[in-house]
Amino acid sequence: MRLVDTHTHAWGADTDELPWKADALPPGWEGSYPHRDLVADMDRAGVDEAVVVSTPLYGRGRRTNEYTMRAIEVYPDRLYGVGIVDPFPGDPEAVRANLRRAVGHERMLGVRFHAAMAYETVPTTVDRTADWVADDALDPLYDEAARLDAAVFVLPKADQLATLAAVADAHPDVTFVVDHMGWVDDRTAPDEAPWTDFEDLAARDNAYVKLSSLPRSSDEGWPYADLHGYVRRLVEWFGPDRLLVGSDYPWMDDWAAYPDCLNWLDTVEFLSARDRAYLRYRTFDELFG
Repeated sequence: MRLVDTHTHAWGADTDELPWKADALPPGWEGSYPHRDLVADMDRAGVDEAVVVSTPLYGRGRRTNEYTMRAIEVYPDRLYGVGIVDPFPGDPEAVRANLRRAVGHERMLGVRFHAAMAYETVPTTVDRTADWVADDALDPLYDEAARLDAAVFVLPKADQLATLAAVADAHPDVTFVVDHMGWVDDRTAPDEAPWTDFEDLAARDNAYVKLSSLPRSSDEGWPYADLHGYVRRLVEWFGPDRLLVGSDYPWMDDWAAYPDCLNWLDTVEFLSARDRAYLRYRTFDELFG
């Protein structure tokens, strides 16, 4: 069965042309993880296509997404991209231009906001209640995203799901995709608030969720059975047709081998063959095809 990994990363060598910040590397990493290594790992893991999400390594400048776009150019039949933008340059037209530049390639699906982190610096510490994604100054960006049919990928903590629901209400023509199941941690439980705010978010037809980055959140290791209760709830609330599977590799390299970041899906007994098909590729095709 076909498999689309909706959350990977890749970056090149640290050069004068495309420099990056070493303090933003994944845990345990010192050098690059180029697109050719990603595709080789995809081949070994049985991944047909993948989405390369631009990393904070390159900051938020004009060339933030340059490497991601280059990766797509080298592997146009294997890779898609998600960019990063500076949503607060002041001038609304500059905001719109930033977004147009970030999704300027036909295989760039949208842009990502690290909502769970204080906006001012990258990298930074987690801020569970940051509400900058709801700032009125972002309205031009959301309006432009709707015009361009560009998705907005959001990494929130569970405490921010209610804020995201309000943003989804205010911008019903924008597709919002929640990364990493709201970044599950030891302060969340699948049947308790605030993580159960996902049920309310699911009432918004423009909201989707990635089942991704499980190895980092699990206390048990593969197949991450302690997180299957979260998956069950998301299937109940969103349906499989608004869920996507992703690895978050190589950010997971300290916790798991690449195949294990995805093949846990085959161990979840309550998922039907139809459910798995949606999670593996059908939701992606219907959303971005």
